[in-house]
Amino acid sequence: MRFHFSRGFVSETDKPLTYQESLMLELQKTRCELEDAYAGFDYVTEPDLIDCYIYQLNAVMKRYRYLLQQASELTAVRLSPEDLSPESLPETAVPRSSPAVGPAPAKQTAAG
Repeated sequence: MRFHFSRGFVSETDKPLTYQESLMLELQKTRCELEDAYAGFDYVTEPDLIDCYIYQLNAVMKRYRYLLQQASELTAVRLSPEDLSPESLPETAVPRSSPAVGPAPAKQTAAG
């Protein structure tokens, strides 16, 4: 029996996944993990759980960016424009409405 990490055990008649297929499957799985992490973050109120979801969001976002970089290096893989849009790759995985992260403090000038 062959083992595919993304699909588990398959029969002998199934052909193995190509690198492009497995990469696209991993991108889909990672995107779902990212959506789950954001959904979990939206519903927690305990500070420790908020911290956990922030770490989880950052970890999944780094993995997602890595997979996107690997996919962009392949000429045979075609990504949809939404996968490469700036909105899908925020600078930080922490939502702006997060109570743990406030706005940056205003800088004071020499005159004021």
